[in-house]
Parts: sequence; C-alpha cells; structure tokens
Amino acid sequence: MDTASFVEVLETEGRLLADAAEEAGPGAPVPSCPGWEIRDLLAHTGTVHRWAAAFVADGHPAPRPMGEHPGLDGTGLLAWYRDGHRRLVDTLAGAAPDVECFTFLTGSPSALAFWARRQAHETAVHRFDAEAARGGNPSPVATDFAVDGVDELLRGFHSRHKSRVRTGRPRVLRVRATDADAVWTVRLSQEPPVTTRDARGDAECELAGPAAELYPALWNRRPLPAWSGDAELAALWRETSAVV
Repeated sequence: MDTASFVEVLETEGRLLADAAEEAGPGAPVPSCPGWEIRDLLAHTGTVHRWAAAFVADGHPAPRPMGEHPGLDGTGLLAWYRDGHRRLVDTLAGAAPDVECFTFLTGSPSALAFWARRQAHETAVHRFDAEAARGGNPSPVATDFAVDGVDELLRGFHSRHKSRVRTGRPRVLRVRATDADAVWTVRLSQEPPVTTRDARGDAECELAGPAAELYPALWNRRPLPAWSGDAELAALWRETSAVV
C-alpha cells in the first residue's frame, strides 16, 4: 500500500469511529479496552491524532509528549475528535513527500509513509473498539490493509523492548493469513520477539485465519479465528501482547 492509500483508509476509519461513538454514547463501556468508556476512547484517539499531525506539520525531529486530554464530553468531545481527525488527514495529504520528522518504528520508506500507515492502523483498531461499544457487526477491512496491520504489529511493535511477549526458553509461533500470501514466523525468548516474513522451520503453535479476522484478533480486539499446536503459546499471545 502507498501513502495515499493509507491516508484514504485513515479518513474512512476515522469517520466510522466517530459514527459508532455517536451511536454508542459517551458513557458506553468499551469491552476491548477494560475500564474505558467511549469518552475515554475519543479523548485518547483525538489526542493521538493531534500529536501525530504536529510532528509532520512542524517537521519536529525528536520525541515529545502527547497533549492533555481536552476536558470535554458529549457533543463537544465528538466535535473535537472530528476536528482533530480532519486536521490529521489534511496534514498528511498536503505534506511534502520528503518531510523529515520523528518516527518510532523502523522500516518505513519515509517519515510521511510511517505516519500515514501508523495513524491508519491506530484509527482502524480504535474503530473496532468504538463498534464493539456500540454493538453489532464490525465494519470490514480490505485484505491488503489487514495483512499490513498484522505485519506492523509483529515486525514493528513487537520488535521493540516494550513488548511483553517473552518466554523463558526459545519458542516458535507462526501466524498465517489463509486468504493471502502472508505468513510470519515469530521467535520468542527472554528478549523481544524476532519476526520474519516466512514459514521456515517448525513452529510449536500456529494462529491462522483470513487476514481481516487475524488483524483485529492479533491486536486483541476479536477472538482468534483458529489456532493449532501448543495452547500455551496461543494463551501467551492473548495475555501479553495487548497494545492500547
């Protein structure tokens, strides 16, 4: 997927999130984020959107903290969220392709590509949260976007020292999208996981399913579609891999 495609997904996912939040109401609990209500979800995601947009807009080269939550509620909070989402989309769509600014995952071809991808997935995952609070079936995601979201999680987020997915001895977990040419081998140990985009070697457990089901499941927003092998490794993922 290219940067423009990620920005297009970000725009759609942000609108779906806001619509689901409005239908659910600010006090609706978010089952996939224990302890959160819709008001917390909107405040968090809206703050992230403004934080991300500012790096690109300012060309800011170093980390900096997120702003404070807005202290709004109800229709005011929803309008604030929509405004920040619109600002992020417009900032990314209008930025120079060679803009230089802070990023925090490796492997992106440019800073702009990083932020477009990261915010598209940030928003899609939290859209699942908003729709879970509202109830009903979640909106679908395209297979290529879902595969990319699994890849960002496994080879991006869980390659960092912050990852809590650790084992006392070396173990191997495999993740397979059954409807795409996409398979990952996750080598676990006392260090951060090391993930490669291949199916080399034996695995003790395999998590498998259509990409659009694997994506929210691996981000701990939906149940795992299927697994085989060592149940302990499947449980380890569910218990230690959550990213808010």
